[in-house]
Amino acid sequence: MHTRKVAITIPKKLVAMVDDISKKRGLSRSKFISMVLMERVISERNRYIKNTYDHIFSDESIKEEQLNCARWFEGLGTEQGQEW
Repeated sequence: MHTRKVAITIPKKLVAMVDDISKKRGLSRSKFISMVLMERVISERNRYIKNTYDHIFSDESIKEEQLNCARWFEGLGTEQGQEW
């Protein structure tokens, strides 16, 4: 993974907490902060995707179209299942 140095300013107490946790986990400060940031970025991306889906499917016409399409597909199969 390519890396880049950045300078950030954070409270001393937070640095102490990060150092304590990273030391207990056997990680460098940079590795621990990178892991935490990655978790947060993924969480934010997932929240955005969920909110976008929720917004799109809150439209009654889209919701009805999706339900009708699903019902149509359900009607195509046999009891043994649909062969694709």
